[in-house]
Amino acid sequence: MTTPTQPAANRHYLTVWRWHFYAGLFTAPFLMLLAATGLAMLLFANITGREGERMRVTPQAVVQPLSAQAEAARQAINPDTASVVQYIAPRQADTVAVFRVNNNDTATMVALDPYTAQVMKTYPRNSDWYHLMDEIHSDILIGKTGDFLLETAAALTILLVITGFYLWISKQGSLKNVLFPKLGGGRSTWRSLHGAIGAWISLILLLFCLSGMAWAGIWGGKMVQSWSQFPAGKWGIKPTPESVLTHGDALNDGKTKEVPWVLELTPMPQSGSTLGDNGINPSEPMTLETVDRFAREIGFAGRYQLNFPQGETGVWTLTQDSMSYDANSPFIDRTVHIDQYSGKILADIRYDDYNAFGKFMAVSIALHMGTLGWWSVLANAIFCLAVIGICISGLVMWWKRRPSKVFALAPPPKQPVWWTMAIPLLIIAALFPTALAAIVAIYLLDFLLVSRSQTLAKWFK
Repeated sequence: MTTPTQPAANRHYLTVWRWHFYAGLFTAPFLMLLAATGLAMLLFANITGREGERMRVTPQAVVQPLSAQAEAARQAINPDTASVVQYIAPRQADTVAVFRVNNNDTATMVALDPYTAQVMKTYPRNSDWYHLMDEIHSDILIGKTGDFLLETAAALTILLVITGFYLWISKQGSLKNVLFPKLGGGRSTWRSLHGAIGAWISLILLLFCLSGMAWAGIWGGKMVQSWSQFPAGKWGIKPTPESVLTHGDALNDGKTKEVPWVLELTPMPQSGSTLGDNGINPSEPMTLETVDRFAREIGFAGRYQLNFPQGETGVWTLTQDSMSYDANSPFIDRTVHIDQYSGKILADIRYDDYNAFGKFMAVSIALHMGTLGWWSVLANAIFCLAVIGICISGLVMWWKRRPSKVFALAPPPKQPVWWTMAIPLLIIAALFPTALAAIVAIYLLDFLLVSRSQTLAKWFK
């Protein structure tokens, strides 16, 4: 016997399933691409290093002066026109020091033995396998269009997770059935694997989508970062009105993000001010050795990055954060700006100084990138493989349920409008502009155009 509520419940289930189908159809290729490139970045960062800094050397008793190391790096590129603009301190006693050397418009990374100042390798900046994977991960190598597509896929993934969770929970009788697949054979096995894997990774996938979209151009750049940036005047060193140079402009190079998210749009302080806290003794020459020694005195240890002043108003910048693979904790994030003339500290920005969303991003990006130690590297590798697995299982399920010898998408049967479904759609559309465009496009195609076109109806039947 059937009850009056069962047909309605089944119609509701099919409505949710249809939205889940369309969201998955769009997002699956992008999710697999993001998971594959993310896994590759994870491996390259922990094997060779993002800047090639994991190259090994033999520790010795004496380290060569930094000025000698920097000069050796500069000489290796062009002794007449090259200049050193960045120093990346060795991660450990048996790893190389890395210098960024600019020659005209070309930036080159130079890895050398800090004990002998012998150059071990030179390579163009941001041109290795890690950075190629990063660029694909950011915009599929097609610029703003790719950024828009990936942001849309991430936003629809949130819809995918919500609808998928509803579909899976509604058909399972216990928590055990939700979390552990039943392996029996055929399409039911794929469905069980798909649902169980989704249940395990759903929350992490939501977190990764949010942290990834916060870097994207529309939701991140236009809606979130603009009001979540660090207050530039907090340290009393508010930039002059004509200053438009932000941390992202000054310190990011290419598509790879190097500045903590919350600082990316924050204006840089400028040298030449009488303000600031006491820092380097003004009687000492402002050299690379002096600044490095001061960095160690105030707590920078192991790998950190030292950026030279850019121009007459530029500052010495010391940075250490987990997003740049400097350390295994986002809670040690620190950015220090030093006046190139007076040696005063113009800003000393730490994790505790970030606003709430900035702290959320620092932690979530560390989880996203697997920079919390080997356990997070392993967890992220498993997560990436799980994402690829759930996409493949979804595609297999779709292929198995398609009528044989029928060339069509074969979505779940169309049902009367269930207005409760509009609630998650409206929430996601309100939060994420690219999702709004995609949801409207799906609705127009599925509910208006298909019903008026026999050709489309055949394809979508």
